Amino acid sequence: MHRRERSVRGHGYAPRRLAALIGAMVVAVVGVLGAPSAQAADPAADVAPLAASAGCGSAPTLSSGTHTIQSGGTNRSFILRVPDNYDSSRNYPLIFAFHWNGGTAGDVAGGGTDGQLWSYYGLQRLSNNSAIFVAPQGIGNGWANSGGRDVTFVDDMIARIESGLCVDTAQRFALGFSYGGGMSYSLACSRATVFRAVAVYAGGQLSGCSGGTQPIAYLGIHGIGDNVLNISAGRSLRDRFVANNGCTPQNAPEPASGSRTHIVTSYSGCRAGYPVQWAAFDGGHTPGPIDGTYEDGWETWTSAVTWNFFSQFGSGDPGGGDGQIVGAQSSRCLDVAGQSQSNGAQLQLWDCNGAANQQWTKTAAGELRVYGGKCLDAEGGATAPGTRAIIWDCHGGANQRWNVNSNGTITSVQSGLCLDASGNATANGTRVVLWTCNGGANQRWTVG
Repeated sequence: MHRRERSVRGHGYAPRRLAALIGAMVVAVVGVLGAPSAQAADPAADVAPLAASAGCGSAPTLSSGTHTIQSGGTNRSFILRVPDNYDSSRNYPLIFAFHWNGGTAGDVAGGGTDGQLWSYYGLQRLSNNSAIFVAPQGIGNGWANSGGRDVTFVDDMIARIESGLCVDTAQRFALGFSYGGGMSYSLACSRATVFRAVAVYAGGQLSGCSGGTQPIAYLGIHGIGDNVLNISAGRSLRDRFVANNGCTPQNAPEPASGSRTHIVTSYSGCRAGYPVQWAAFDGGHTPGPIDGTYEDGWETWTSAVTWNFFSQFGSGDPGGGDGQIVGAQSSRCLDVAGQSQSNGAQLQLWDCNGAANQQWTKTAAGELRVYGGKCLDAEGGATAPGTRAIIWDCHGGANQRWNVNSNGTITSVQSGLCLDASGNATANGTRVVLWTCNGGANQRWTVG
């Protein structure tokens, strides 16, 4: 068996069968849905602030597992994944992950042969128990959304889940592959004020687009060699939200055939809070390409790109949010040297100036993020005193999780070491490292 087919089947779908199913499905869906319907909307609608759902502060009435509800007079089911050590006083992001044509909710929740590493497209692993996940089951293992029934199903799931669990209603997200990508796109069109962001993997307009005039944060991922849903379909979906979000139009760069690489483009000029990203890769119809190979699997870069895109909107722990981290001894800010956004950039002390390289967000996963997708990182996962504090792409590792303590220290979850202004220095350019906690003023910080 060709290695690529074996790996793809590990995700619970076979490419040849999927191609035939999608081909028949596209003809049927276009005939049923026709052109997108018009819907009056305010394109300047504000992003909703942090809000607690009805289930906050009460004993949970839902747990992990399969649940059935009535929606539109039909029994519908979904698989729920509630974080370990769930806390009803904490507002959790809510992430819907939709299966592909012929797939099932169980394929998404279980992760196929890759198991928990690929559960919910790999996002459960990266979440570190910081989010609630939902894998809905489509009628006939698809998302035709006839008469809007699948959008109504999503509305009903949200109502049920948020009445029984504590959800941050400003952090609802949706993603899916192929037909599941089409369903996520449909929600971007019709529920732009309900969902904060969507990620569409190898999608097309397969589940309709009722409305489609309001802004929503949008991530599109597509292979240049996709022979099931051509990349032109993905570009078309993307460009709707490039326009809705006020971004500057461009032909985003895409990798060359045979390069086995990917390129992620962040559009410029977008309205604040409504970014658009486009990730094109040299490959076919898959949610899990791996650079440098013809393999597909959980080691893919797509999980991290999507998790980072969603996580940039995190409200964080109480008292978190965007803000500066100021040294108690120096009164200078934790700063990314030279305003670099490169992996490995050194952290230092610098005069506080409010620039983006000094704006940090503490997420529910314990990360300290800058620029949206970069994390405060103990270099190389090292645990020895003197380890450099740097930034790196957020990946959920223990060397990127931090405790902000009541005594003003910031300690590494992995090593227990304190964030430290090297050598007790206070001047601009002083390097920030990890060091054995000693109670010194050079290890105390004010966050936010």
